[in-house]
Amino acid sequence: MLLDNILADREKFSTRLFQLMQQVNPGLAELELYEFRYALDNLEPETGNWLDVVLEDCESIELRITNLDFYKSIKIKPRSGDHIILDPAIVMLTNMLFTGLVSGKYPVDWIKQHFYFDIRGFYFLHRTEYFTSRAVSHLGGRPYLQFEKKQAEFEMKQDIGYREFSLANADVDQAFIGSAQKLIAARGTPIVLAIAGPTAAGKTEIVVRLHETFRKAGQHTTSIEMDNFLTDRDYREEMGIHTQGKEALHLRLLQNNLEQICQGNKITTPRYDFVYGTSSHDLDGKIKPGGKPVEVDPADIIFIEGNFPFLVEEISHYIGIKVVYLTDDSVRIKRKWKRDIDYRKKYEPTYFRNRFFKDQFIMAQIAYIPQMEISDMVVDTTGAALWITPQTQALLENVND
Repeated sequence: MLLDNILADREKFSTRLFQLMQQVNPGLAELELYEFRYALDNLEPETGNWLDVVLEDCESIELRITNLDFYKSIKIKPRSGDHIILDPAIVMLTNMLFTGLVSGKYPVDWIKQHFYFDIRGFYFLHRTEYFTSRAVSHLGGRPYLQFEKKQAEFEMKQDIGYREFSLANADVDQAFIGSAQKLIAARGTPIVLAIAGPTAAGKTEIVVRLHETFRKAGQHTTSIEMDNFLTDRDYREEMGIHTQGKEALHLRLLQNNLEQICQGNKITTPRYDFVYGTSSHDLDGKIKPGGKPVEVDPADIIFIEGNFPFLVEEISHYIGIKVVYLTDDSVRIKRKWKRDIDYRKKYEPTYFRNRFFKDQFIMAQIAYIPQMEISDMVVDTTGAALWITPQTQALLENVND
């Protein structure tokens, strides 16, 4: 009866939930109760009564959040009138977890095991496990090098800027750069080094540092960004392919460009506009009126960065070194709030929340985890660990410092 009174009383419910949610995400302690209530009001059940939220058992929820079809069903632009709204399935899940937490049906530890709570988005997201048993086995069973997990300091933050992100990653980044130097010395040049990984994991920034390192050593470097080969966003979303497969790419242009640059020829690639979500080239691979392609010179070391370069069989044979650069989803979404919403103004915020919820699980299952299982190296910045396959370790050990 006492519990029903709490669930039926908005103020009592929000007060109790606020206390419990600080155990789920300590960063909520930075908020005042009235600020927490502002955000909670946007998710309140239509009846205004949290007693009306139907709770599923823990097993049913676990089955739901590990089912690819659940994420495929999420709409990224659902609307109410002229406004994009949070997908109803996301609202339902978050409200179940809120209500189950207050009622005691869902233990705090269970919620933390399977979910993380994003404060700015004010919703729960599934906690993806990237290091499958198959990936760990492929990478030798344990990290090649392990450092202090400095990203732990981000737990209290609502968003993360690049300076603090790079400082937290300094040790593992330097270990990776040193290992990449040794591996290229062992395999020789010219060589294509592909870096795959989720958006906001730090791929672009680490490639910049690799460029600087090799250029200081007198080697010529260049980059090919797979994102520049994306077709128009509206086309991808209409076709339901987004960015998770070669169907999303100007594939023939990519193949031709890689073949030409590996032969020492200068190439011209498409250019993708992230603000407007448009390519410089049409679906037939022809440049659009006013399109401005990217010119790329040949080099000793050719970097490719993107979501899934190893999985495109038409280009995988060009890749000499395969690297997955990984940062946990709970850190990446904080980077994206700062970078893509605050600075780049890239997305409408609720569209962004829907898209991140949908894509982070799908992309992990079809792109990043499969690539970890065939990579030469995995750089885990959140875990501050460098993973290297036994075969790659053997090559590194034969290179003199």
